[in-house]
Amino acid sequence: MKSLMRLFRSEPNVARPLYEQVVARARQPHWYVAGGAPDTMEGRFAVLATLLALTDLRLERGGDESRKASVALTECFVEDMDSQLRQDGVGDPVMGKKVGSLVGALGGRVGAWRRAIDGAESWEAVTSRSLYREKIPSDDALAHSVTELKHYWRGLEGRSDEALIEGILP
Repeated sequence: MKSLMRLFRSEPNVARPLYEQVVARARQPHWYVAGGAPDTMEGRFAVLATLLALTDLRLERGGDESRKASVALTECFVEDMDSQLRQDGVGDPVMGKKVGSLVGALGGRVGAWRRAIDGAESWEAVTSRSLYREKIPSDDALAHSVTELKHYWRGLEGRSDEALIEGILP
């Protein structure tokens, strides 16, 4: 009976504490006030996806457990987006397509931030696309967001794999 119970018990996602901390960071008012990110569903998604992309890139650069946590972090994102869409009344017939689109948006950001971190593209250009899309931010708002994202990235680089997996962000 115990082995049968294990089949139906879901193990807690190892990246859940980290995901929750990234979500908390994305909710900080400075992104929307000083940073000028739109305080809309799309704007909040953009900030969350941007911070997740940077966090995911840092996890990918770590050891085996860190790379596994990267996958688990994406699973947390998918679960959260599925839940949010269901709360907004999205039904099963279109759920897969909607979640797939959001995962694609996250993946696009991961690629863009990889180029910025490797120096192939400017942080300003990637920040502008990642956070603002068609809305052109003020110079001050863009500068604020670039500074905060660089600070976040440097903090991620300075954290051990274990600390990040536990959800201890800079």
